[in-house]
Amino acid sequence: MLKRKFFVTLLATVAINLQLLNTAISAELSADKKAERLLSKMTLEEKIGQMSQVDKIFLRKESDIKDYFLGSLLSGGDSKPNINNPVEWAKMIDHYQSIALQTRLKIPLLYGIDALHGNNRVCSAVIFPYNIGLGCTRNPKLVYKVGRITAIETAGIGVYWTFAPCVAVARDIRWGRTYESFSEDPSLTAEMGAAFLKGLHGEKLGNPDSILGCPKHYLADGGTKYGTGVWQGNDQGNAECSEEELRNVYLKPYIETVKAGARTIMISFSSWNGKKMHENKYLITDVLKGELKFDGFTISDWKAINQLPGTYSDQIEASINAGLDMIMIPDDYIPFIETLKRLVKEKKVSMSRIDDAVRRILKVKYEAGIFEHPYTDKKLTEKIGSDEHREIARQVVRESIVLLKNDGKILPLSKDTKKILVAGKAANDIGIQCGGWTLSWQGGRGNITKGTTILQAIQNTVSKATKVEYSIDGSGASGYNVAIVVVGETPYAEFVGDIVPSFASRMGPWTRKTNLMLDEEDRATIENVKKSGIPMVMVLISGRPMLIKKELEYSKAFIAAWLPGTEGQGVADVIFGDFNPTGKLSFTWPADESQIPFASINEKAKPLFPFGYGLSY
Repeated sequence: MLKRKFFVTLLATVAINLQLLNTAISAELSADKKAERLLSKMTLEEKIGQMSQVDKIFLRKESDIKDYFLGSLLSGGDSKPNINNPVEWAKMIDHYQSIALQTRLKIPLLYGIDALHGNNRVCSAVIFPYNIGLGCTRNPKLVYKVGRITAIETAGIGVYWTFAPCVAVARDIRWGRTYESFSEDPSLTAEMGAAFLKGLHGEKLGNPDSILGCPKHYLADGGTKYGTGVWQGNDQGNAECSEEELRNVYLKPYIETVKAGARTIMISFSSWNGKKMHENKYLITDVLKGELKFDGFTISDWKAINQLPGTYSDQIEASINAGLDMIMIPDDYIPFIETLKRLVKEKKVSMSRIDDAVRRILKVKYEAGIFEHPYTDKKLTEKIGSDEHREIARQVVRESIVLLKNDGKILPLSKDTKKILVAGKAANDIGIQCGGWTLSWQGGRGNITKGTTILQAIQNTVSKATKVEYSIDGSGASGYNVAIVVVGETPYAEFVGDIVPSFASRMGPWTRKTNLMLDEEDRATIENVKKSGIPMVMVLISGRPMLIKKELEYSKAFIAAWLPGTEGQGVADVIFGDFNPTGKLSFTWPADESQIPFASINEKAKPLFPFGYGLSY
């Protein structure tokens, strides 16, 4: 009996030691070798599952995650838990992860969201200025910090992948994604995009507080020609340019972000000289994966393969053979999986192409550390929206602001000014400050999340003896020493930027924004204040330069605050002199509509303000 117990104990000890040895050997293996080892064990169904990304709101049933071996889930623009707070996000994503880990090979999910200016999907997270403002800082070290905080506040809900940074070189400011572009200048875009990406990755990719970035949208999405189609316009349109221009302007940010360690890249909806990017094997496989030596994986945009010519089978065949590794098929995932299986069996898509795609995906999952820590680190959850993070965001706001005019050195205003009128719809509205892609796809007006409005910031800054009153339409301005008038664009995302009263109206006929003038509400507010005769300090909240010649003439001082996010205190810091403005324009500011697009490279055009312009006190 004693001998039997001895041998049982001995065998158990040997088994434990072998397990520890295997774990140690596995830990020493490179991500490449780990991926290769796992790939060799996979069936075709398991491989295709890894290539499939589904929006969680379109899951037929949760068990489909393991039944179809799904490799990735995402939460698109309006996909979120029933209660939008960090704890509920983490609970939801950890639950999905637990289902994925029930599969035979226990491959974790890679969950993705659009954390574009902070973790903008989560209520109470810090929202930073958009990329257009970051470009004005000319401060890559600060942009790195923006990436770091975005990573921490995104990992804090169990998400280790964001579809950012957008490194589009926007050349037509009518584009509804202009605010997602760091600059019209490829070098500045490349520098800032690389800094943001490094911030997302942190000290070491795979650490619990690091997340994967995803430079987008490859290639030339910012150079598409302005059109008239609602769904295309210059958002998903055609870039008409030579290969020399394509490389010198639009490829440059990808060269730098790949050097900076990009592990995933999103392909653009748009076309180059009539050929859709999602079927462009030359640019995806030969240039990106070949010349640039990008060895991460590529992902399609939202249902983008459906825009390719031919049948659905043709679309899948063309996109995979062009070099797409993971397909964002948010809703109709079962037909995709079944069709790709058939294409492999018919040898229209080779097994080697499937293996290449899955090998890349698995390698990145190992590099990202999600095999080691698939679940949310609750210590990071506690940091979401922290005072420390908000203070850094406040500094980013300060440095992103561009002072365009300061007649008579009216700024900085004295904190002891007796009577200040604050006017304009954007003065007391967190949603307008944050813009699109904030909590929802199109964003929204009102106090949609925690933050400080510009009105509140002014009230926080002035002396106790100063009287500050708010008039949304600028009426009753007489008798005040100065008016701070805060005007600008209401939230929108993508397309061309639209003037509509609410998202609901987008379900019917769309109202297109045909010019970049301020809307009637803003113009009426400015006229009301102008009639009073008091000096105006104008603050413009916008995702791009606008046509402001008349408004500039009316104002004594003019500030471009872009989309500053939740920390409006940074705007007041500049107005009242706690910070001397340093921001320089990342885009040329056109004088009129005839200079749109390409004002910066039109030698005959004299812009209202040139690229790089910005005053200080």
